[in-house]
Amino acid sequence: MALRDSPSLSPEQQLHDSGDTGARDLGVRARLLPAMPGNVLWGWLGPLVVTAFGAYLRFFRLGEPKAVVFDETFYAKDAYSLIRFGVEQSTLGTVDDPIADTRLLAGNTDVFVHCPPQPLSDCAAYVAHPPLGKWMIGLGELVFGMTPFGWRVMAALVGSLSLLIMARTARRMTRSTLLGCLAGFLLALDALEFTSSRFALLDVFLMFWVLAGFACLVVDRDRYRERITDWYESGRSPATGPPPGVRWWRLGAGLCLGAACAVKWSGVFFLIAFAILSLVWDAGARKTAGIRRPYAGTSTRGLPGAAVMLGVLPGLVYLLSWTGWFASSRGYGRNWDQATSAGPAYFVVDSLRSWWNYQTSVLGFHTGLTAHHPYMSEPWSWPLLLRPVPYFYESAPGCGSANCAQAVLGTGTPLIWYGAIAALLVMIGWYVTSRDWRAGAVLLAYAVGWLPWFYYAVSDRRTMFLFYALPMVPFMVLAIVLATGLVLGTRTVSPLRRTLGAAAVGAFALLVLVDFWWLAPVLTGENVPYDLWHARMLFSSWI
Repeated sequence: MALRDSPSLSPEQQLHDSGDTGARDLGVRARLLPAMPGNVLWGWLGPLVVTAFGAYLRFFRLGEPKAVVFDETFYAKDAYSLIRFGVEQSTLGTVDDPIADTRLLAGNTDVFVHCPPQPLSDCAAYVAHPPLGKWMIGLGELVFGMTPFGWRVMAALVGSLSLLIMARTARRMTRSTLLGCLAGFLLALDALEFTSSRFALLDVFLMFWVLAGFACLVVDRDRYRERITDWYESGRSPATGPPPGVRWWRLGAGLCLGAACAVKWSGVFFLIAFAILSLVWDAGARKTAGIRRPYAGTSTRGLPGAAVMLGVLPGLVYLLSWTGWFASSRGYGRNWDQATSAGPAYFVVDSLRSWWNYQTSVLGFHTGLTAHHPYMSEPWSWPLLLRPVPYFYESAPGCGSANCAQAVLGTGTPLIWYGAIAALLVMIGWYVTSRDWRAGAVLLAYAVGWLPWFYYAVSDRRTMFLFYALPMVPFMVLAIVLATGLVLGTRTVSPLRRTLGAAAVGAFALLVLVDFWWLAPVLTGENVPYDLWHARMLFSSWI
């Protein structure tokens, strides 16, 4: 299928060549609302099949390795503490003497420091990230138990659902079911998304909510343009445009992006950028419909609602994610006794003051996080996959060789990541020459996920890792898919061009599958001969 299902004449040509009102209306509708693919069944069935494929990969042997992997030592226990106490509590042992990890793997959940009756806050854990991602991990622990499968199952679930959102969003953006399924397929085969979906780490939840928020805004864009079109065809005055109305999909975006901020603070970069992007889309729709002063109209009629849905609402979601802290006397810095000593009004004021002090303390922690880590990396190296993170490594017998290696490497699929570099360059050229909204949206989202880290790397010399780039991955895939749409061409190109384009796109998808399959033994913790593991270390910096 073509990138956009366009008629033989472009919508702009139709509008220019038409002389009657009906034809002009058809031109505006075509420009504002390109037709979706006709087969609704395949529009859902195709993405669901791709999602099922990716879910199988993510859930297969999910409980292996039977170990507390990398930062699971923090998040799995914090999540369990939230389920039990409503807040994070200190655990037994240290990094060098992980008593709590050993007990958990033996089936013993007595892993928290035993607190005296007063003050309970003495046993509170100081945590560096908001609680929503840990609440989500804890839901899996509540249902499936405090086991490796239990603390990983929610990551696998949201990692799989991300494939469905990816496929449906790409389908809507390209007006092609085939390209939508390709997007879901590529995301399913990205090694970083795959490994992040199989461990109790926070970044996959951040990626999920960012992608979901973006998907909501893409639907909202279509819904608003449909409203603009209906208003235009009704013959209303072009001075004002339609009334703002309730933007349910924009409201959904606010909830999702607020949830992203409640997983990790870096979600706020996407929140700000996507809010601005949504308003620019509104102004573009108003301009296309011939509304005078489209940008001023967007500011006066659209900005107030957007401020509530993409400003106030995300803030409320973030605040509500701390409900357990507000409702408990156990939280770090809670100051419960003082807050409850002088009535409800003082409780609210003093609780918010204590909470705000906690937030500023965490901000200071993040900006001062400069400790050296052997697998840290700078953001400018991320697109090249120069320094991935070994989540897990053991050398144990059982592989049929004298030397064995059981490893999980947190890296991306090279063909996707290097292909994305080329695709993003294409997006830059496409946007400069045509101002296509899809290229602009992808470039903005990628930049927002990547460039802010340059500041922290240069000014604060902050400790960072490759998996910080995970929220960028869906937009890398979208760049590839949009570029492949250009390779395929529209229905008006010659059959030979379309055949060659289809062959090139099919070959790329097949090579990505082979690339992922080749890396799979070091992504899933399979016990393999050391030589096989070493052969998959593409650079010396991977070791």
